[in-house]
Amino acid sequence: MSTIQRIALVLTIIGAINWGLIGFFQFDLVASIFGGQNAAISRIIYGLVGIAGLINLGLLFKPNEQMEREPEANPAR
Repeated sequence: MSTIQRIALVLTIIGAINWGLIGFFQFDLVASIFGGQNAAISRIIYGLVGIAGLINLGLLFKPNEQMEREPEANPAR
């Protein structure tokens, strides 16, 4: 996993935690830390989390390295 993918994964996790807080407690952590949803820095954070999610879409379609290394088990033998 590249450094950019790791950063994107961290941002995606932050976004997921924030959405969990919004869903369960109606509390937007990013907005409360950075001065509201309309603050420029909050919008930048939201944008970065969105871009990170798009970057992580590539991980969804990346082949599993473990599956490539292991030979396919043949139950007929």
